Amino acid sequence: MSELPEAWVMADSPLHCEGVTKRYEGGLVLDGVSLSLAPGSIVGLVGRNGAGKTTLIQILLGLLQPDSGSSSVMGEPALAMTDASKTRLGYVPQQPESLHWMRVGDMLDFVGSLYPAWDRAYVEHSLERWMISPERPLAKLSPGERQRVALIRALAICPKLVVLDEPAAALDPVGRRELLRELALRAADAGTTVLFSTHIVSDLERVASHVLCLHDHRIVVDSAVDDLKETHGIMRLTREAASRVPGALPGEVSRHRREDGGLGIVLRRDAGEEWPPAVTAAASAAATTNEVPIQVPGLEDLVIELTS
Repeated sequence: MSELPEAWVMADSPLHCEGVTKRYEGGLVLDGVSLSLAPGSIVGLVGRNGAGKTTLIQILLGLLQPDSGSSSVMGEPALAMTDASKTRLGYVPQQPESLHWMRVGDMLDFVGSLYPAWDRAYVEHSLERWMISPERPLAKLSPGERQRVALIRALAICPKLVVLDEPAAALDPVGRRELLRELALRAADAGTTVLFSTHIVSDLERVASHVLCLHDHRIVVDSAVDDLKETHGIMRLTREAASRVPGALPGEVSRHRREDGGLGIVLRRDAGEEWPPAVTAAASAAATTNEVPIQVPGLEDLVIELTS
């Protein structure tokens, strides 16, 4: 998505940022992060706990000011969004606690009065489906129930952009599957763009059209899910084979030292291209160890290798 033409990105991307950097108390969290979401896409943001996913989401939505760089939402500066844009944005934070002193029904009625496209029938159907009484106080709900109510609130506004920070963290497997199905249907039927962060890779594989991996303060993977197996490879080398590999290889995304002294190297190439000669030479050197030198990764394997 970051490869899209600049004019298209600025004009049509529902969520866009360039060169975003953020530090907390002297510690670097984000280092020059840039990304653009295509309209109608479902994008999964993955990374280890503490990688900066929540910070990135807050900056993207104008809830936090970056030290440098900029972000835009539906073509407007994130820090100066108009009310019209805000009514088309559904957001669920990792721990939804707002208006917790109210009853479920009262809170949803109050929020609904602020949004012209509020879908009251969807609210009633969803509360009934998830067996949540509108008379119950939000503060008395379980974490999973609070997350469900927050999701209802975000989707009932009929948004054009939905941003969810670990939306399935407190949901059971059935609830997670229902949520993912709902997101997929909205993206297909209404052209809603979805960004959700998760540490559950199987959820991402089930519904996402695109994956972003945040590691070491930057985006290390920005790819369509269907292209990953063609564009990425994992080279796992024994200690002996690793000693014959020079410095960074062409297309190297990351490398880490394995416990046995070998190397795990993640490589990237353009779709339809061959691996560069330096990569194939390193693979040939490793072939004597009876290993498969460049393995086609599954998404979970790729994420583990990238974040190890």
